[in-house]
Amino acid sequence: MKIFWILLFFTVTAVFFTGIYRAFLISKTSVKLIERYSCDKNNPQLIDEIFEKICNDVFLNRILKKNHATKSDIQTLHHKLMQWGDFRKYNRYIPITSFFNVSTLDYLLKHKSDDALSLTKRMMNHFHF
Repeated sequence: MKIFWILLFFTVTAVFFTGIYRAFLISKTSVKLIERYSCDKNNPQLIDEIFEKICNDVFLNRILKKNHATKSDIQTLHHKLMQWGDFRKYNRYIPITSFFNVSTLDYLLKHKSDDALSLTKRMMNHFHF
């Protein structure tokens, strides 16, 4: 019985640190994109990189597949978020950071036909702007 609890403890610890590491990598990716495209916010290569990073992440890619999202959906949503949320607060920038969070990406893809203001307000509330 003691071995079971030890294995359970190590499993829970490994899952916890894996989650922390994934969150760190996603945050680092987001900040890197924000820095790289801070002066060229409408560069089409930004959408390509966002879509590539989303496809490479297990959880974000699952949301893309669930919502049958394409690169054009990401581009449309990015354009909507740029209309009202084109400002930066520390390492958060609504038109980029919103795509790297599981809950916000899911919300954006489910409500992609909503108007730009309501989408941006929702993302700003989520990231405490």
